[in-house]
Amino acid sequence: MTEPTGPATETVIGTLQVPGATLRYEVRGAGPVLLLIVGGGGDAGIFEPVADALARRYTVVTYDPRGHSRSPLDGPDEDQRVETQADDAYRLLERVAPGGAPAYVFGTSSGAIVAVELLTRHPERLARVVAHEPVLVSLLPDAAEHHAFFGHVVATFHRAGVGAAMAEMSAGCGEERGEKPDLSGLSPRMRATLGRVGENAGFFLGRILGPFSGHAPDLAQLDRCAGKLVPAAGWASSGLRLARPAAALAGRYGVALAEFPGGHVGVVTHPGEFAVRLGELLR
Repeated sequence: MTEPTGPATETVIGTLQVPGATLRYEVRGAGPVLLLIVGGGGDAGIFEPVADALARRYTVVTYDPRGHSRSPLDGPDEDQRVETQADDAYRLLERVAPGGAPAYVFGTSSGAIVAVELLTRHPERLARVVAHEPVLVSLLPDAAEHHAFFGHVVATFHRAGVGAAMAEMSAGCGEERGEKPDLSGLSPRMRATLGRVGENAGFFLGRILGPFSGHAPDLAQLDRCAGKLVPAAGWASSGLRLARPAAALAGRYGVALAEFPGGHVGVVTHPGEFAVRLGELLR
């Protein structure tokens, strides 16, 4: 797989003090602000190839969520809340574009849950939100089954560790269509990123997966600003557990489910095509 060549623009690295944490963020490019919110145990490095490509049109902002990689917690190690991370994202927008034009937001997986929450809380601040496979299983008719599944994964983590929990979650989320992702072509930079974010797996399983998968968005408020929401999923994920909430959102609002290349982690396995598709949806 190929990664797009980055633009000849400087990447500015900064930190932002928020209640209970210090966020590390990166800004590159010029144009309207585009905030990218990573999911799982990821950090800003996951988005580097996509951010480099989109920096030709946007001021792209990426960051390590609180408790991940280079954004340490300043307070107690406790379960994370979607509302708190949405507030982090809002504070970051205010830092990089105070009083500016409405920003664009892309979130994937648990980061898409944060993006949807940000939209419900600050619709006036956002121009468009692309939510790629938000794991909002509360939207599904069989929500109780999904809540029980993720609860069991968290229990497995506490009992048997990261490896057992990740294996259980992978098996329970279903096999994606097509060939299995080939990571052999990843750049050294991305390989280093994956090694770093792998160390966040325990924090994700123990502090994020449970509360985030149990989160229920304010649908009455979301209904009022749904015209700014683009529900999306990977082509390879169609019909699977992690993609079904996005399809439910698309059905609720009578829009087509936007399709991205790859599956749940298409931003890593297909970065060039992913950037092109995201650019299309933002325009």
